[in-house]
Amino acid sequence: MDTTTPVRRAVLAVAALNLGYFGIEFAVALSIGSVSLFADSVDFLEDASVNLLIALALRWSPTRRAQLGKVLALILLAPALAGMWTAGEKLFAPEVPAPLPLTITGLGALIVNLGCALILARVRDHQGSLTRAAFLSARNDAFANIAIIAAGLVTAFLWRSVWPDLIVGVGIALMNADAAREVWEAAHEEHKAAKA
Repeated sequence: MDTTTPVRRAVLAVAALNLGYFGIEFAVALSIGSVSLFADSVDFLEDASVNLLIALALRWSPTRRAQLGKVLALILLAPALAGMWTAGEKLFAPEVPAPLPLTITGLGALIVNLGCALILARVRDHQGSLTRAAFLSARNDAFANIAIIAAGLVTAFLWRSVWPDLIVGVGIALMNADAAREVWEAAHEEHKAAKA
């Protein structure tokens, strides 16, 4: 049974959703000076790129798909590095982000990512590390969005500080680095199996 058509539809829909919300979240991140929203917005852009690459590679050989899986693992590191860079800058220019836009934008991101995860859950076991990368990314992003919402609420009601946003931003970066490792390992196993 050919699974490429439903997978292609799924990843293209997810790419469009991610690209759309990237613009919203990036604009809010810049306007309120939020590390966590910045890290998450870069992640939305990375997710759009990953899903577009998956759509292009669906009919490739298992060996070429495994090689692309390794490339995708490296791409998953981009938001991790961007988040760490922004967090470092924030230490030298601490600015408390506005809690209400932080929370509302995080809630919007959560809705988008839950939708993406549900779309990808149906196809995550097709096409090996490619769809696994897309699903893991959407799932991790939903967890990150819950943390962003919590940071906004903590900043609003408990601790008016730069630290809740900064801690969540660094956590998102570390989560993306771990997802990159997991996808790299899956792609490596696929590459070995394709050569056997």
